[in-house]
Amino acid sequence: GNIPFTKRAEKILKLAYVEADKYKSDIIGTELLLLALVKEKEGVAAQILQAFDVTYDAVKSELENILRGSPSTQEVTQKRTKTPALDHFGRDLTELARKGELDPVIGRDKEIERVAQILSRRKKNNPVLIGEPGVGKTAIAEGLALRIVEKKVPRVLHNKRVVTLDLGAIVAGTKYRGQFEERIKAILNELVKAKDVILFIDELHTIVGAGGASGSLDASNMFKPALARGELQCIGATTLDEYRQYIEKDGALERRFQKVMVDPPTPEETYQILKGLQSRYEAHHRVKYTDAALREAVRLSDRYITDRYLPDKAIDVMDETGARIHLANIRVPKEITELEEEIKKVRREKEAVIKAQEFERAAILRDREKQLHRKLEEAKERWKEAEDEIVATVNEEDVAEVVSMMTGIPVQRVAQSETEKLLKMEEELKKRIIGQDEVIHLISRAIQRTRAGLKDPNRPIGSFIFLGPTGVGKTQLAKEVARYLFENDDALIRIDMSEFMEKFSVSRLTGAPPGYVGYEEGGQLTERVRRHPYSVVLFDEIEKAHPDVFNILLQILDEGHLTDGLGRKVDFKNTILIMTSNLGTREIKRGGGLGFGKSEDSGDYDNMRDKIMEEVRRVFNPEFVNRVDEIVVFRSLDRNDMMKIVDIVIDEMLNRVSERQIEVRLSQSAREFLVEKGFDPVYGARPLKRTIQRYVQDPLAEEILKGRFTDGSIIEVQRSKKKDELIFKEVGRMEIASPEKKDETPEDKEAPAPTESLEG
Repeated sequence: GNIPFTKRAEKILKLAYVEADKYKSDIIGTELLLLALVKEKEGVAAQILQAFDVTYDAVKSELENILRGSPSTQEVTQKRTKTPALDHFGRDLTELARKGELDPVIGRDKEIERVAQILSRRKKNNPVLIGEPGVGKTAIAEGLALRIVEKKVPRVLHNKRVVTLDLGAIVAGTKYRGQFEERIKAILNELVKAKDVILFIDELHTIVGAGGASGSLDASNMFKPALARGELQCIGATTLDEYRQYIEKDGALERRFQKVMVDPPTPEETYQILKGLQSRYEAHHRVKYTDAALREAVRLSDRYITDRYLPDKAIDVMDETGARIHLANIRVPKEITELEEEIKKVRREKEAVIKAQEFERAAILRDREKQLHRKLEEAKERWKEAEDEIVATVNEEDVAEVVSMMTGIPVQRVAQSETEKLLKMEEELKKRIIGQDEVIHLISRAIQRTRAGLKDPNRPIGSFIFLGPTGVGKTQLAKEVARYLFENDDALIRIDMSEFMEKFSVSRLTGAPPGYVGYEEGGQLTERVRRHPYSVVLFDEIEKAHPDVFNILLQILDEGHLTDGLGRKVDFKNTILIMTSNLGTREIKRGGGLGFGKSEDSGDYDNMRDKIMEEVRRVFNPEFVNRVDEIVVFRSLDRNDMMKIVDIVIDEMLNRVSERQIEVRLSQSAREFLVEKGFDPVYGARPLKRTIQRYVQDPLAEEILKGRFTDGSIIEVQRSKKKDELIFKEVGRMEIASPEKKDETPEDKEAPAPTESLEG
């Protein structure tokens, strides 16, 4: 087919004609067409050229050089060919700094001065920047390049170039023996001759073993002689672990470098770094960051992202918040989506018409499609202009939301003022846990104390030992605390201590030591806390564990962290530690000092608590007991408590039944019957759920399956006077829209009468 001569093509030719006129040229050659294309800026070709930094000025100056006989081009070539191998395998940071393509470096004056000082030495003038990932080692090298351009360095370093070496590119494509060495040798020769280059090797440890096959040298051995003689200057950057693993092992390589330790900046320094980068990120995301948002990014990343370092993690939070807000504000106008839909429709219609060989109709549709395309382009232009004017603002709430996404803490935990939630904690837990008001009071107070900042921030939020007989709600309270504080059932990490009865089983908590099977897998406790750092950790039945387990807990209780088998520090500062135990209760039961069913007075409770505490001091070491925030003894439950627990368990069951639009009402006699049957002096409230399942859920399920009760039934449950069971009666119907059963309506309306009499 023919290539259509569009209006844009015509415009390009006109622009090329204007350019030809400027250069007094009779012929419009390809060079003038290229110039016209770059000048026009709108076409696809122009956009591709712009992406490769082919600008109007660059093409114009190159064209002028060619017309003049290109003396300047030769000069440029000569200038560049001083270090062709290095230019090919490296990236000139000073050149990027000149063009303004490097981010500004805020602070780090001390480290940059120390680097400049080492570079100014006569021998062994090679600094190596050592620090944790993300503290800004590469930024220091970029900062040096920026200072060289600004001439803010000692005179010795004026006119120096900082070139970063890409070791991957040097190794890539070296198929034959000696090719890698040849490339390194070429670079080294260039560096020795050109005295103005400072080599920057990021991830310095990668030169150890790079390109080394059997019988050949690796990169580090080739660099050693030149480094020792001071023939080349090199800045290295690596992390502490990799420096120890690769560089320190090789004493000959280590002595050629001077260490410069790079510590993470303080939160205040990090804030200044974010302020310095603010304009770059605002331009990229088309948003505006408030000062409060930047401070919040530093504070929240420092507090909640524990496995990474400032300023990297704060910059990440700032970047992602900008991206999130920008994406949230992109709204495609209805006009554009409608035009796109219409074009698709016209295209389908045109294809169908062509198949039917109605070419006149097809021509009309083709013109219609072109017209729609023009309209779409115009609509997109208008939208782009309107979008450019909209600048969204990033505030603290947005930052909190992103931190919650990154860490898995519910956003309310961070942004919402927690005071209200913490003040209500006691009354909310009392609704769920019956008969343990004193215990709930102690726990709420301990957590409030921590949140008010009156407690050591390097220890866990709270640590408690729950003592008392079985079935009084020790484990249940731990679950409720997790659900209330973290609003998530996954926030409870349960470790059953009966699995750690042997001495060797302790390693399962932190992971096997090096050299043992399962070393790489990590520990049951440490891995789960690393994945969920904001959680309640429940050590159930601690008295059943081996005494060595408590030695591991000492470190968590005191320092708020634990080192796993792989040497990683796992943070416990945002966990609540709860340990449960039945210590001392067996002896009390034997002596009849404790029992369900009889109501305790405070004297009985104090007597029980003293006996239990005596047993605790006998079994656990004093240093363990001393580190726990609160040791609380649960009261035994009486009949009134059991009645309230019946209500809670029944309510949970009724919520499930209500999904079927069936209402169940339990009479007082039925509740008393369930308490009698589910009340066990030895097992506490545990048998209650089984009793409710046996006497309420099972018969109810049977009746529903038989069809006796259907959607809309109101069922009353009464105690049978003759048999030892509960009786289920339908006493009315709920009003639900049911068009099929219109004839049943009169009965429905009369039905509620018996309910009133029963209630009365």
